[in-house]
Parts: sequence; structure tokens; C-alpha cells
Amino acid sequence: MTLRSVNGDDAIPADPARVIAAARAWLGTPYHDQTSVPGVGCDCLGLARGVWRAVVGSEPADVPPYGRGWSEIGAREVLAEGARARMIEISLTDLQPGAVVLFRLRDGGVARHVGNLTGETSFIHACERLGVIEQKLTLAWRRRLAFVFLFPERTT
Repeated sequence: MTLRSVNGDDAIPADPARVIAAARAWLGTPYHDQTSVPGVGCDCLGLARGVWRAVVGSEPADVPPYGRGWSEIGAREVLAEGARARMIEISLTDLQPGAVVLFRLRDGGVARHVGNLTGETSFIHACERLGVIEQKLTLAWRRRLAFVFLFPERTT
């Protein structure tokens, strides 16, 4: 199925079942900043990078080092810009299983948390104290939604 993204590009999204299976393979992985090793450690971006590798292929770019406060020093939507350059952006009203969701953790802040939808009301993400978990997409999380993307079909 070809999809027109919100930026007007035609693209073929990855199979949502593959995306969800790839994300679920990370469940139980401990939280660890700036890593992306299944079963060993990851942060929320590391989880998204690992799902990308499983679904699409090699990562298209190296991720520069970042600290805990990376998103507090400016108004650039760094995560959204990176995702927009490589993924299919869709409307916030078009949530669908397999989508990558970016959240703002505070009002007026930039999007700095990433998860993968596993259903209409659930998602997988990496939490600092809990590691990679699947939980309900509650109203509190929905209010924080900032951007939604789909993985493209494998590029090999």
C-alpha cells in the first residue's frame, strides 16, 4: 500500500505486524542511556533504532552523543526532524498499530520521548526505572503526543 505522508511524499509503510513483533522482542530490556542492545540495555531512542534495524535495515546515520538534558537547550524538534527525514509522517489523528509516536514530556517542551504503538490503546517504550515495557496509551500519554511516523518498507 502506498501512502501519502503529511509532507506530501508517496511512500510504502512497513508491515505493522513486523514492527510490533520487533518492538516486543525488546520487552524486559533494561534502561541504559545512549545504548541500543536488545536484552542488555537501551533508552527510548535506542529502542526505536533497534526496531528500525529489525524492520528496515542498517541505520541511515550515526546518532551523536546526547545527555539527559539534550532537549532542554533549544526549541529545535531534533527527534521529529530526524524522523521526518527518514520515516513517513502521518497525522496525530491517524494513530495506528506499528506507528512511532513522539511525546512532549512537558508543556512547551520539545518532543523527547519515543514509543511504538502496539494497538489503539497500547504502546512499548523504554522507561528509566522499568526498562522496556508495554503499557496503556492513557489520556495522559495521548495529551503529550506531538508527532506520529511510520517506518518505511525495508530499503535493502
